Amino acid sequence: MTVPLGAYVVVSAALFFIGCAGVLVRRNAVVILMCVELMLNAANLALVAFSRKYGSIDERGSVFVIFVFVIAAAEVAVGLGIILSAYRNRPVVNVDEIHQMRG
Repeated sequence: MTVPLGAYVVVSAALFFIGCAGVLVRRNAVVILMCVELMLNAANLALVAFSRKYGSIDERGSVFVIFVFVIAAAEVAVGLGIILSAYRNRPVVNVDEIHQMRG
């Protein structure tokens, strides 16, 4: 028994919108980074699902997933570096209060 493509797309869309809502609603910088990662993983799920459904010989969707993983790892490294740097100057991870560091 195979899972239909529509089920993967529905799960991917749900994960993406949960991540998008988290980015728009939350104020904690670490939670926002986690929601961005959730959105990237939702895109990865859709890419792999379409690649498995429509890719016969070449697996282009899987190659794009590897690129997205690399970009996500770089985003986490840079994002956490910025958050830690801001936290050292002012011990706040609330993104509304970080803008007060401008001087």
